[in-house]
Amino acid sequence: MYGFGRGILDETSASNLSDKEKADGIIAPVYALLPTIYQHTTYFALQEITTDEAILPYRGGTDWGDNGIYVALHSHTFDANTANVRNTWNPLLQAISRSVTAINELPNNPDPAAQIYLAEARGMRAYYSMMTLDLYGVVFVKDNLGANSTILRGEEAVKFIESEFLAVEPLLLDNVGPGRLTKGAIWGLLARLHLNAAVYRDRYADKFEFVAADMDKVIEYCDRIINSGQYTLSNDYFAIFNDNNHTNKELIFAIDQRAELNGHNRLAYFSLSGDMFPLPNFPNANGTDGPAITSDYYQTWAQAYAPEDPTIDPRFFKQNQSIYTNRADTCVDGATYNINRGILRGQQYGLQRRIDGFAKCPDGKFLVGPLVHLTRNKPDLSVNFTERVDFTVEGSNYNTGYRVEKYEFSRKSDSGRNKGDADIVIVRLADVYLMRAEAKLRKTTTPLVRWLT
Repeated sequence: MYGFGRGILDETSASNLSDKEKADGIIAPVYALLPTIYQHTTYFALQEITTDEAILPYRGGTDWGDNGIYVALHSHTFDANTANVRNTWNPLLQAISRSVTAINELPNNPDPAAQIYLAEARGMRAYYSMMTLDLYGVVFVKDNLGANSTILRGEEAVKFIESEFLAVEPLLLDNVGPGRLTKGAIWGLLARLHLNAAVYRDRYADKFEFVAADMDKVIEYCDRIINSGQYTLSNDYFAIFNDNNHTNKELIFAIDQRAELNGHNRLAYFSLSGDMFPLPNFPNANGTDGPAITSDYYQTWAQAYAPEDPTIDPRFFKQNQSIYTNRADTCVDGATYNINRGILRGQQYGLQRRIDGFAKCPDGKFLVGPLVHLTRNKPDLSVNFTERVDFTVEGSNYNTGYRVEKYEFSRKSDSGRNKGDADIVIVRLADVYLMRAEAKLRKTTTPLVRWLT
């Protein structure tokens, strides 16, 4: 998995492996939990549902209640026992443990690749540690598998993570793609570490001091990435999140989900209606009526572009259904069918699901028309997304809230949840430009627009 060759299946096969294959089998588990960490209900939920960007109400009084955990996330009444908090913590700590195992095992392997993998394992331990610091305020440090971890907080934690990144940076490669740790990835993570260091040093401070030395480091590492010539801004925003995005030159560090590498499609299905079926070949692959964007977040787009509609921004919406989003039912070729991307508003159109599959026209093409909430046994409720969404009865129906389709729905996902091919982006070039702009802004009173170039 993850480009490291075949895994170890049992003791018999392990005895016949070359040193390179053994090294592959040791480093692969270091990366293997990334898809789990980045699932829709783990790290994503902690980072999005807790903000003003996304909300997940108790849909129709029957779906996504989950003992109130998503209400708790959005209202900031969660604690250590909240499922999303615990279910993010567990794989992060497991990933750190696997990294420590690799750090202990790889020095014994004589294959030249083992030294590169050792640097990756140390770097990934530092990345996972940065995540535990960001989410939970602590970092666990140990090199001996049998020892107890030392717990670091604040400045000590920041220094440890920085020192590990700096130690492995010279040893990493630049030609292995975004799914493995590279020099560019380390520069991006160092920039992110220094940009947030003021908070990491004392998250309970009355005022955060973004010191010039940190901002200089952010600018330095961002400049290294930009000036390296390895990365290019994508001409098409949504191509960054397509299911074939592994070779997109904007990606610097990402979770490699190609070729069924334990990938998931959950970031693509999470927000869609349960009556939106993106794939003509798979009648069971649909959405789940999960989170919507809040009205406050939508209004940041609407007000920024007023009096124009925010669709003038190519990041806001990509209309793939322009030829058949109309009041009349339309016949379409399944091979070219594709749902819209971006922020989805108003009446939605799509494949018409029936008991025996999708409805077809007399010519054999697929019938497309306005959607209603048939899967929720609400045939009189249109899949007509409204701006209002909240925790009231009226604001938490199946149609409330504008939805988001950022990642492309995987063409292989026969259930809607599985077989994701899209690399999940961790660091991309646009992030780098924005981090550099923020760092320059924090050092000056000059308007931000100047620092974007």
